[in-house]
Amino acid sequence: MSSLNQAVKKTQKLTVVVENAFLETIQVRDKYQLLNSDDHHAEMARAKRPMENARPDIVHQLLLQLFDSPLNKAGLLQVYIRTNQNQIIHINHTTKIPRTFARFCGLMVQLLYKHQIRAAETNEILMRLIAGPITKHLPMNKPVVELEYEQGSKIVPINEYVQKFKEEEEVVFVIGGFARGNVEIDYSTEKTAISQYPLSAAAVAARVTAAFENLWGVI
Repeated sequence: MSSLNQAVKKTQKLTVVVENAFLETIQVRDKYQLLNSDDHHAEMARAKRPMENARPDIVHQLLLQLFDSPLNKAGLLQVYIRTNQNQIIHINHTTKIPRTFARFCGLMVQLLYKHQIRAAETNEILMRLIAGPITKHLPMNKPVVELEYEQGSKIVPINEYVQKFKEEEEVVFVIGGFARGNVEIDYSTEKTAISQYPLSAAAVAARVTAAFENLWGVI
């Protein structure tokens, strides 16, 4: 039996929570759009809001990395997003994230107004808004790891760090869905830094999913 087949039959699951993701709509003439610093520079300036905050492209890149991973294809990944407006999104692991940013923006606008996205052929719910708090949807009494970057923090190589979760059925990792700074949450059980450098959210996701693929034998 292959390592992949063994992994698929396991009960283990990694839950990733993307925190403080900038997903916000704006009305431009007669249409709603996903607010972003490239297309809505003037609107952001008038509202005196920091341009660097309006980065839904970070969420797009992060989701592409997560959903393209072998861990997700093996059915061992679960993803939640908590937005900057405290909306919580659950994404079905079978969802195909749009490859282009324009299509991603359109999908997110549709989700935020209709509260769910269904597959055209099967009517399966692919994305939906769910009631908070986020902790209600996380496994009880399981590790919740907050990933952070602080100058001078003790760095633990991710492949070494995840070894302690080898026998855990469920583990939660929290990744910030923004450009700079650290996640500020009150539900983590531990914190760790995995690089001496500030990494993009997508790069962090790549390291985490690869580490669990290695840990659980997903090829």
